[in-house]
Amino acid sequence: MATEPGMARRSLVDARTWVVKVGSALLTGNGQGLDERALDRWCGQIASLLATGKRVVLVSSGAVAEGCRRLGFATRPTTVHELQAAAAVGQSGLIEAYERAFRSRDRRIAMVLLTHDDLSDRERYLNARTTLATLLDLGVVPVINENDSVATDEIKLGDNDTLAGMVASLLSADLLVMLTDQDGLHESDPRDDPRAPVVREAPAADGSLDAMAGGGAGRLGRGGMVTKLAAARLAALSGAHTVIANGHAPDILDRLARGEDCGTLLTADVAPLDARKRWLAGQRRTKGDLVVDSGAAEVISNRGVSVLPAGVTDATGTFRRGDMVRVVDPDGRAVAKGLANYDAAEARKLAGCKSSHIEAILGYVDEPELIHRDNLVVL
Repeated sequence: MATEPGMARRSLVDARTWVVKVGSALLTGNGQGLDERALDRWCGQIASLLATGKRVVLVSSGAVAEGCRRLGFATRPTTVHELQAAAAVGQSGLIEAYERAFRSRDRRIAMVLLTHDDLSDRERYLNARTTLATLLDLGVVPVINENDSVATDEIKLGDNDTLAGMVASLLSADLLVMLTDQDGLHESDPRDDPRAPVVREAPAADGSLDAMAGGGAGRLGRGGMVTKLAAARLAALSGAHTVIANGHAPDILDRLARGEDCGTLLTADVAPLDARKRWLAGQRRTKGDLVVDSGAAEVISNRGVSVLPAGVTDATGTFRRGDMVRVVDPDGRAVAKGLANYDAAEARKLAGCKSSHIEAILGYVDEPELIHRDNLVVL
């Protein structure tokens, strides 16, 4: 939480990993298909952020709305099978538009479709995190959308606001930016009170914001301020600040990167890495142990480094990739715990080997570490 006015705004200048969500109302030209000129402007701003060393994930709505246009639907369908059909038809147009916009700026993109199952299953969660992190390391812009064409009522995330909050949490992002057709979160519904002031800054957890968020959504979208507030709170749990801002405002992303007072800033009370470590520390159930030699135990305890195969002497239990495991010294004392990159049988095969030999032993390599330092907490 900011300790003085403007401090959190100034911290946005240093935010390195951004998740930017663009809503349907901004992308679809009032239901007349994709507004590619507007889309191109946001892509230009994202390219500018990338040029300054920032890492950007783009969560984009618009597939269902574009599909509705292509299929001739006057309004958004209400049945799941029609929504899935519209998403399947519209997805190709959406990614083609992003491909053109980023290619003209010598930037590569990757389309990533996610469902709730991808982010709730431990192994798939870790796979998604690793894939997105690798894309960012390669300078690629991941363009993420909910996998509407295969989602069902039971697993549907509900809106891309929620998806954006989950992705910010997944990546331990520094900042979530939610671009909408409003100037931010107003103190009352601007449709009823056009003069309602915008909330400039507040803790995401502030309960008084709920009444201000109200309800409702656009004709072609599912989200409203209620879902944006919920997404901001989800992101805040992992340490990310959130800005809700008007995507039509000139150079909005560039201005946020300069720390300008735009939109509504909803602040988190912990830093991203601290939040992740706090979550890891709070997980009580472990599925097994990685036994390390005395040298590895010492450097892990003192420096919080990754757990490499070379320092491991054994693995016990029946854990899977993504499970919580303990790291114990030769005397059985727990020195750390974290999320395993390999299952127990694989870890036993890798014990004592160099990271460069993983592929030769297993036939593939996911990660060079058995536990990455970002997924490790020293006890």
